[in-house]
Amino acid sequence: MPALLLLSAAVVIGFEKFVEWRYGAPGAIGLLLLGIGAKAKSPACAGVGATVLVLQVVGPTAA
Repeated sequence: MPALLLLSAAVVIGFEKFVEWRYGAPGAIGLLLLGIGAKAKSPACAGVGATVLVLQVVGPTAA
């Protein structure tokens, strides 16, 4: 069981580092808000986090 917890923690930390590297601090904040909203069962917080992540992935659109 401790090995599974250690592996899952390593995967989560690796994913967070990837998001921060790829999308910067706003991406990390969006991921944090999404995680907090999911744990607290707060749709508003999770929605804000998901919106931030989507805006980071889509980026500015050329008009």
